[in-house]
Amino acid sequence: MRYSPAAGIGWAISRCAGLGKKYGLEWWILVAGAIIILAIVSMALFAGSIAPFSPHDQDTGPQLAPPGGEHLMGTDNLQRDVWSRIVHGSRTILRVAVLAAIISSVLGITLGLISGFSGGFFDRVLSLVMDSVYSFPGLILAIAFAAMLGPGVINITLSVAVIYIPTYFRLVRGQTLSIKEELYVEAAKAIGASGSTILWQYIFPNVIATTVVVFSLNVADAIMIEAALTYLGLGLPPSIVDWGMDLSMGKKFLPSGQWWLITFPGAMISLLAVGFTMLGEGLAEILNPRLLER
Repeated sequence: MRYSPAAGIGWAISRCAGLGKKYGLEWWILVAGAIIILAIVSMALFAGSIAPFSPHDQDTGPQLAPPGGEHLMGTDNLQRDVWSRIVHGSRTILRVAVLAAIISSVLGITLGLISGFSGGFFDRVLSLVMDSVYSFPGLILAIAFAAMLGPGVINITLSVAVIYIPTYFRLVRGQTLSIKEELYVEAAKAIGASGSTILWQYIFPNVIATTVVVFSLNVADAIMIEAALTYLGLGLPPSIVDWGMDLSMGKKFLPSGQWWLITFPGAMISLLAVGFTMLGEGLAEILNPRLLER
């Protein structure tokens, strides 16, 4: 039987509708968030084909031209096309936010597993350190690290990643402390399973599911933190195309009526953050066991 694109699309729509009936509003929230993310990710992947100009081209048209005609979102004070900078800037903010969330999740989950499973002095010291980091407001801590490390993609990624490590640590450590007392873990110890085997084959699979929701929400928060750091001049150098940089450069033109210089970068930052938030909230509700009992 030959594959038919129409049949595949029909199956996907019917499957999506079926899940919508099962989970209700939570499913459609997840779908809406996924569509937003997919659209912006596609924009980042095909930026070279979508953007009509180079984001650094300073001869695309009149200076501070309003949206319309050849310039969908107008031009800035350096005659650069705003839409082209929006398209290429999506690559930067996605790279920083997602990579920061990956780094923090890997470190936080690993430390949480080891700390909760081993206990003792190591657990007490590590918990104290993580609680100390967690007590600081996220943006203030990110500003401090960004100021120490200096501008750059890697530096701002590390600055953002640090503030989320305690979130994963606290979540995973608490679950590890509970799971390691379960009967199947005791049975594994009784048959001579090593500590590493118990940790990674019995405990880890049971804590990883809940971190998916935290990951989505942390990416949303990391987007806002990255944009805020760049807006304050502590994030990326001006040579790198970024929505936060465009927001910072365009604010001084708002009183004179050039609203598009901050409206479009600000709207894209908010839209991408909302997309990941909706994805995380939808997953949180769908993965809630009480929801399945309805």
